Amino acid sequence: MTLAPPSSDTLPRQHPIGVFDSGVGGLSILKALRAELPFEDFVYVADSGFAPYGERDEGFVVERSRLIARHLLDHNHLPIKALVIACNTATAAAIHLLRQDHPALPIIGVEPALKPAIALSHTKRIGVMATRGTLNSRKFRTLLDSLAGQASFICQPCDGLADAIERRDTTKLIALCQEYTGAIGQFSTQTNDIDTLVLGCTHYPFAIEHIRKLVAPGVQIVDNGAPVARQTRRVLTQHANADHTGQITLCTTGDPALLAQAAARWLDLDTSVEKLTL
Repeated sequence: MTLAPPSSDTLPRQHPIGVFDSGVGGLSILKALRAELPFEDFVYVADSGFAPYGERDEGFVVERSRLIARHLLDHNHLPIKALVIACNTATAAAIHLLRQDHPALPIIGVEPALKPAIALSHTKRIGVMATRGTLNSRKFRTLLDSLAGQASFICQPCDGLADAIERRDTTKLIALCQEYTGAIGQFSTQTNDIDTLVLGCTHYPFAIEHIRKLVAPGVQIVDNGAPVARQTRRVLTQHANADHTGQITLCTTGDPALLAQAAARWLDLDTSVEKLTL
């Protein structure tokens, strides 16, 4: 069934923007959204009970994405006026279907920041850390093919890294960062070396302090939070009033304590978390 929300032109400005990810990683996108749109309300859903998406099959990710979109449109106290898919894997698998399901709803996805990386790179050798689901998706392959000849991309699937971040398993996180950056190759600003690294999963910016220690000084590390936030601002037809203090509602299908801890740590946000059964 197609669930068509009211046109965003008719929605009161206080209606929230929906944001979802397979877990806590999308908080990196939410952080950028709050900086770009400080007066907007947001409802964030972490599907941690079914994470990680990047190691699931495409049909499973599509099913979860559709279920969460319907929840945000039907079961929230106010219907969302836009949806941000704060997950590379879910964007690749489901964004075209969600846009078909909800043609009146502005839907913004994320993708690995390959184009910005090209602009930053001098050696034109660029590493990409992403989930296996993202790297194997048709959407990513199409993006990669569209940039043929502009740079050389060394793509590394990072099995287990998003899960280690999700579970705050620092020992495993550090070991996996060492393994995967080592597998990509030599990082430096010297000719023929990799001088730019793309973090192609929204979880990975939360490991950036460890990743930065593993690459040479001067190597650029790129994520997609700021571009997604700017695109969200562009597609909104109405914005909250500047005298409105933006509110955040956090929900999870996993352990509420884990999401609350992550929000406090990374967003300096002290709020309760709603437990969802989806």
